[in-house]
Amino acid sequence: MTKLPDEKKVTLMTFAGSYRYLTGLGCILSGISTLVGLLPYIYMWLAVKGAITKWPDVRESGDLVRYGWLAVGASLLGMFVYFLALICTHLSAFRTARNMKTVSMHHLSKLPVGYIKSLGSGKIRRIIDDGAGQTEAFLAHQLPDLVGAFVTPVAVLFLLFFFDWRFGLVSLLPMVVGLCFLTRMMGPNSAEAMKQYQNALEDMNNEAVEYVRGIPVVKTFQQSIFSFKNFHGAILRYRDWAVKYTISLRIPMCAYTMSINGIFAFLIPAGLLLAGGKAAGATNLNVLLDLIFYILFTPVCVSMMDKIMWTSENTLKAKEALNRVMGIINHETLKEPINPKVPGNASVEFKDVTFSYEKENVPAIKGVSFQIKEGNTVALVGPSGGGKSTVASLLSRFYDVDKGAILVGGEDVREIGTEELMKNISFVFQDSHLFKDTLLRNIQAAKPGASTQEVERAIKAARCEDIINKFPQGLNTQVGSKGIYLSGGECQRIALARAVLKDAPIIVLDEATAFADPDNEYQIQKDFETLVKGKTVLMIAHRLSTICRADQILLMNHGAIEEAGTHEELLNKKGLYATMWNDYQTSASWKVGESYE
Repeated sequence: MTKLPDEKKVTLMTFAGSYRYLTGLGCILSGISTLVGLLPYIYMWLAVKGAITKWPDVRESGDLVRYGWLAVGASLLGMFVYFLALICTHLSAFRTARNMKTVSMHHLSKLPVGYIKSLGSGKIRRIIDDGAGQTEAFLAHQLPDLVGAFVTPVAVLFLLFFFDWRFGLVSLLPMVVGLCFLTRMMGPNSAEAMKQYQNALEDMNNEAVEYVRGIPVVKTFQQSIFSFKNFHGAILRYRDWAVKYTISLRIPMCAYTMSINGIFAFLIPAGLLLAGGKAAGATNLNVLLDLIFYILFTPVCVSMMDKIMWTSENTLKAKEALNRVMGIINHETLKEPINPKVPGNASVEFKDVTFSYEKENVPAIKGVSFQIKEGNTVALVGPSGGGKSTVASLLSRFYDVDKGAILVGGEDVREIGTEELMKNISFVFQDSHLFKDTLLRNIQAAKPGASTQEVERAIKAARCEDIINKFPQGLNTQVGSKGIYLSGGECQRIALARAVLKDAPIIVLDEATAFADPDNEYQIQKDFETLVKGKTVLMIAHRLSTICRADQILLMNHGAIEEAGTHEELLNKKGLYATMWNDYQTSASWKVGESYE
């Protein structure tokens, strides 16, 4: 895998590695191909010149046939050299895109989970996948074309002034005007415009992914229009930006197009003036022949200007794509300890922990301190936004604390190697994700290399046999294929089987019954008994009935612990927990009454 040097020195060629030389060779061949591609125009003009000067004895002249074959040969040679150039640049581009994705994904695996979550999967996919695709297209096609586009003007200027400098000036004037308008379109503001364009696309992509993922919940609560609001807003923001930017380019783009396509309109009057100022005869014939050459050749100038315009735009896209990929690669990874320590036991302790999310002025949690003895269960409850999930994320080291310390087995989590920390903690989140793979491999994700027998024991312990048995292929059933999907509650139960298989001494349960129906919730509650037996458990729950038997309950509000104690102790305090419990009991006993006339 390519090792990247200092950030300031990283370019696309860094990712190309040793294949960068193929890019250079491809660009040289593209320049040669461009020069060879100009020869057919000269041969065509020589053929026309021979036809006119030898008239009416054209058939007796062998020059026409010779020049014709030379034009065909030059065209084929130009295409062949360009084909070789593209082979070289494509090989280099494929290696560059591969290395870019490999380095990005390798680095991504070392980044804090919180940072990944803050970006969103849709944005990350677009940055890495589409970014590598854009740079691949640039290196494979646009870069050699760009070299050709800048080689062409040198040859064009020579040819324009070689035959008749006056026609050359007339041809050059519209191109200069067009170049001025092109500079205005591709000026200093273009980089910022490209950045805004990519931002709009990434936001729209992110919202699309979140919307698709949330469709089951949306349908459950009949919130289709409301849930579409964020996605629709992202589409509208992209539309507004695109329309505004397009309108700003309307005048320079029209002026540019008129300028470069108006060369012919200048050549005809110039030819008439030059011919009218000369005596009839051979001189007028020379003017006519020169005019024919410029009429044949000036389309090359138009093509050259268009290539410069499009390759300039694609260069901006490639630069912006590289910058965004480097934004991920240059993000600081979780610092691994030089001398990693091993937890002495499965106890957990928060010591005066304060933490703020990036770009947030108010701390998510502040001065939080509590202890979970080995084998005990502590439950976090409280209003939404109180900091419960943040506490779980910090314990898992999805983020690092701003102040204070989190100890696992008496050791600071920052002094424990990531692999060792993950071996000691199992997670069951409220939105458990299953890969598009077999049920067997989905469960084995918790313990790679586990045997089928171990998985089956975990399934039995987690009471998931009914889920497995309802499919003809059992554990080999492919999730997400041929209409085979699991409900939210079933996904949670499979996630619990994962946790049982992992058999970590510390378990974090974050709203594990959030998407479960009553039947699955009952099964999950029974699974908990097996899962948490002898384990250290940090449980987050809104359904207060699930945490009544916890060794300690912590009520969090506004990022701090307001109340702490057992279920009975908190009820006796008649504080916020008692109010929440009474509200929960009321909602649990509420039934739809009969209507009477």
